[in-house]
Amino acid sequence: MKESNAPAIGRTPFQKWLDKYQGLFYLIPWIIGFVVFKAVPFGQSLYYSFTDMNFFKSGTQFVGLANYITAFTTTKITKALLITFKYAFITVPLKLVFALFIAYILNFKIACVNLFRTVYYIPSILGGSVAIAVLWKAVFSVDGLLNTVLRAVTFGLVQGPEWLSDPSYALWIICFLRIWQFGSAMVLFLAALKGVPADLYEAATIDGAGKWRQFFSITVPMITPIIFYNLVTQICQAFQEFNGPYIITNGGPRGSTTLISLLVYNYAFKSYDMGMASALAWIMFIIVCILTIIAFTSQKKWVYYSDER
Repeated sequence: MKESNAPAIGRTPFQKWLDKYQGLFYLIPWIIGFVVFKAVPFGQSLYYSFTDMNFFKSGTQFVGLANYITAFTTTKITKALLITFKYAFITVPLKLVFALFIAYILNFKIACVNLFRTVYYIPSILGGSVAIAVLWKAVFSVDGLLNTVLRAVTFGLVQGPEWLSDPSYALWIICFLRIWQFGSAMVLFLAALKGVPADLYEAATIDGAGKWRQFFSITVPMITPIIFYNLVTQICQAFQEFNGPYIITNGGPRGSTTLISLLVYNYAFKSYDMGMASALAWIMFIIVCILTIIAFTSQKKWVYYSDER
């Protein structure tokens, strides 16, 4: 085959540059959205946290660390921080335990397993909605479904407590709503369980290991990467919880369900104190970062990755 004697048409410098960087043009919509809706508000909130920014006050003054000092010296805010920690430390472990328990059961070959998987996953889709929070409030109100059933079953002997008006019950009701939404974590655990090699269980059975020994010596170590992932994501979500406390109890009774996210909303959109709201948001962000760093640091001691030697 004869080679062509026609002169090769060279590409212009602009065409070469376009070939090299044309991928950036496809990223422009995302970059614009990230800068406008993420980066700029992120920087503004940091700046506002050092000011006395107020929507209905002319002029903004730089106050330094005053907002942060006030946050840690105000009883209402420190109480909200403690309640947020309590809420997170209750919901995260229990949610992961329930998710792993249900995933372990659904991993067996049982009848209608696909139906059960769907049913258990539905709360994760609906649980964060306003409608479910309203329904939850109706169920646990004084004359709600739960107390009505208690009265019917006991023929009026048991009236049932005021679940949402008693500080000793209210936080637990909010926690149960969060724990009930274990579907997403369950799906991840189920996928991880499917990936555990069957020959490990066969070898353990030959060696005489029982089901409990197999679970804690084989299953749990093999799925620790998913446990770690669910732990980090659930901690982040727990500290950002807002819908449940706001709709069901509005932070009451007597502030027993006031999480730090609810205080951020109250300062920003009720008191219009954007400076304090931004400071609280950054305190929450720093706390989540610290907990995440602790989790990532500790994973070297308890998370097993199959590709590591």
